[in-house]
Amino acid sequence: MPAPRLSRPRAPRSVAVRYAAAALALLGACTDAPVGPGPDPALDVDLALPWRTATVADVGGLPEMVSRGLDRARRNPRIRSLLVVRDGRLVVEEYFGVGGPDDLHDVRSVTKSVVSALVGFSLARGEIGSLDDPVSGYIEDIVPDLGPAHGAITIRQLLTMTSGLAWDESGGFGSYIDWIRSGDPLGYLLDRPFAHAPGTRFTYNSAAVHLLGVVAEQANVMQLPVLSQFALFDPMGIPRSRWESLYGGFYNGGSGIDLRPRDLARFGQLYLQNGSSGGRQLLPGEWVELTTAPAGFGATTFGPLGRVGYGHLWWTAPDAPDPLFFAWGYGGQFVVVVPGLRLVAVATNDWYRVSQDGGAALYERMTMDVLVEEIIPAFR
Repeated sequence: MPAPRLSRPRAPRSVAVRYAAAALALLGACTDAPVGPGPDPALDVDLALPWRTATVADVGGLPEMVSRGLDRARRNPRIRSLLVVRDGRLVVEEYFGVGGPDDLHDVRSVTKSVVSALVGFSLARGEIGSLDDPVSGYIEDIVPDLGPAHGAITIRQLLTMTSGLAWDESGGFGSYIDWIRSGDPLGYLLDRPFAHAPGTRFTYNSAAVHLLGVVAEQANVMQLPVLSQFALFDPMGIPRSRWESLYGGFYNGGSGIDLRPRDLARFGQLYLQNGSSGGRQLLPGEWVELTTAPAGFGATTFGPLGRVGYGHLWWTAPDAPDPLFFAWGYGGQFVVVVPGLRLVAVATNDWYRVSQDGGAALYERMTMDVLVEEIIPAFR
């Protein structure tokens, strides 16, 4: 499979994120506050080190309530893992059915939150100039027939699912299946007509986030597996990941990553720590606050959480009893961050052929209900 041509060569830079005030100003205005109170500033574990462990009681949790939650989780035949990190220590780690701690899980749209992090990394390094940059400046070399209207879609609009392109991904199928089978992941998307003016309406669109991943690739002159390892995974002690390859040498930035549950917890903990790992700032704290706050689009309801909104490729629940934000993948893949409780929860489910077994929504709801009604309250 030939690799896509990467353009925009730049001088090498340090791995460390640069923090010039002008670069941070490019994040753009956001009037929404971050979800809930921030974590204890002293909570800044080095994510490259092995997890420290503790008991639920050691960190002030209620063991009997957690045990009840795990019993309830076992009634879900598709759940494969449930982990909880409190105060930077791994206090719950359960695996169900087949698999264990070293197995990679296909976590579907949790990938989108990883791509969001890569955009923040690229912006802070100056490889992406502004969230209001049009995509044309990053992909015109590989899409020479890009039309002006499609080329004017901005990075911010891709981050907030407001590209305006006609798309129907309800139930995890529809346009997504046609796109993944098209053999031309960029062409198929960029041939779609506009259903709305860009920036005006939320439409969940995995292919648009794939386009955003291509923008990050082109800006950094690295493909997604290399970029994610360089920017995030190596500094966080994540040795293994797997990306779904697509026709033409691209990698699926919309839903293509496989990670271990412990490493998903590392990713959540990075956001709990405002982008820092053991004193090393991997992502700007301003980026974490921006992307995990409601952006004003995509409000919906989700079981016990009530009103759920959308940030910049993260879901937000500011009205939950314990305000939180989360990465959400098809079929019940979750990385949940609860800043006020200094807590990260991870769950994975087997999503394969779930449509023949009650549907993805059933297992997503079963999993989130356990987290919100049993596991998270146990640590109040």
